[in-house]
Amino acid sequence: MKTIIPCKITFSEADEVWYVEAPDLYSGPITYGETIELAKAMAVDALTGLLESYIDEGKKIVISPLCDDPDWYPIEPAPGVAFALWLRNKRKEAGMTLTDVADRLGVKYQVYQKLENPVTANPTLKTLKKLEKVFGETLVAV
Repeated sequence: MKTIIPCKITFSEADEVWYVEAPDLYSGPITYGETIELAKAMAVDALTGLLESYIDEGKKIVISPLCDDPDWYPIEPAPGVAFALWLRNKRKEAGMTLTDVADRLGVKYQVYQKLENPVTANPTLKTLKKLEKVFGETLVAV
């Protein structure tokens, strides 16, 4: 389970910085760095904050696949956000409600709801194994 956000990173000779854009999520640059490595690191923080706010606001988040263009780089947001986004997308792909998944896990609605919140998402191994059964995916290699 990985959540990868394709970002376009280009060098601006005028500003002498590397600009990072995530066109699927936000129009315009989301951050920059004096080196490409710093720009990538800053992109992780910027995307994490942006995705947290989108999830909190209930916005639809569509992520395109990474293209082969050399200006495009895979950026992975912080694990809590990546997990919450993955879980939310899997639930929606399965056509399930929060209550449906909570019932299948054998937990209260509020307990499951916390798993889809990037601030409170902190599943136990036991919960991850139950989620594997619900969504038919391997999350934890033993």
